[in-house]
Amino acid sequence: MAAGNSAGADLRDRAFFPGPAFLPDRAVRAWIWTLVGFVLAMVTVGGATRLTGSGLSITEWAPVTGAIPPLSEAAWLAEFERYRQIDQYRLLNQGMSLAEFQVIYWWEWGHRQLGRALGIVFFLPLIWFWLRSRITTGFALTLIGIGALGGMQAFVGWIMVASGLEEGMIAVAPIKLMTHLMLASIILVALTWIATGLRSGRVEPTPRAVALGAYGLVGLILFQTALGALVAGSRAGWTYNTWPLMDGVFIPSTAVLFPLSPWYANIFDTVATIQFNHRMVAYLLVGYALWHAWRVGRLAPGTVHMRHARIMAGLVLAQVVLGIVTLLLAVPLWAGLAHQVFAMLLLAMAVVHTRIARDAGPESRRVDTVQPLPAGGAQISP
Repeated sequence: MAAGNSAGADLRDRAFFPGPAFLPDRAVRAWIWTLVGFVLAMVTVGGATRLTGSGLSITEWAPVTGAIPPLSEAAWLAEFERYRQIDQYRLLNQGMSLAEFQVIYWWEWGHRQLGRALGIVFFLPLIWFWLRSRITTGFALTLIGIGALGGMQAFVGWIMVASGLEEGMIAVAPIKLMTHLMLASIILVALTWIATGLRSGRVEPTPRAVALGAYGLVGLILFQTALGALVAGSRAGWTYNTWPLMDGVFIPSTAVLFPLSPWYANIFDTVATIQFNHRMVAYLLVGYALWHAWRVGRLAPGTVHMRHARIMAGLVLAQVVLGIVTLLLAVPLWAGLAHQVFAMLLLAMAVVHTRIARDAGPESRRVDTVQPLPAGGAQISP
């Protein structure tokens, strides 16, 4: 018995993410998946905030007092007056009524409130589970690292907003919007990876090449998400609203794609180049997803990995079709928001596929027998 307890203690104290050898209880798993849902909700509301032009409606960053909205007419008028001092109002929304301002204010306020709620839902259960030894110290430290990314995400969000408050600006800087979205994407990847790794049950063995191919899929989706953020930030989706041609040609001339010097400045500052890159990587992503599904079908026929790969190929195709519809309709709110949210769901599904394939390996490392630990966790034999 002593030897068994020692082995259990060693297992629970091992490094940052215990992986398939450790299985916390259902409450911990449910909490991590809840955090995944919160991040998806944050991206959704953030997308709606951007598409409705609401992101600059609150011109101050007050992490504590900002949680309280205007509660009187005088407070509303003061908040509106601050907004009227920025160039977005002067150059774009001149003559806006107080009622119209309140609409965009509530979008931005709701986005910030959701971020505060996410912080509470993240840290309070983390402390409780850790103090009760229902998660390992290494696991807790991993989650604290993700929480630090969340704090950085909030800070970058304010830097992004501040860029839109500068003279002559009517929206946030595209590269800062991209940074903000990519941090959210990385947090989503990390939480989904961990949540998927805490499942129970047997995983069918699969060649290592399946997991390697799935990693490539996640990487391409992240890259395409970054390019999509540049499209959103530069409003490139409101230009060249034809498909498959751009202004009558499939590949625009170098004069259209590279008017700026040095050439790499066009990647971030030329609308035609930004949209062209997003289109081309979409084609690459479709081709890769189809190839991955075909290859997994050959390497692991009839397995859950094959089904996941085929589902991913179908989802990638659906996302591309949705992107084309969004472009042709000149980015209506519903289509632009759906395209962004679906991209996050696609990313999460790719992470689930990758984690399951990675944990399976050439020989499955999961077993069905769970041995309870004295502190309330659960141990699975390697």
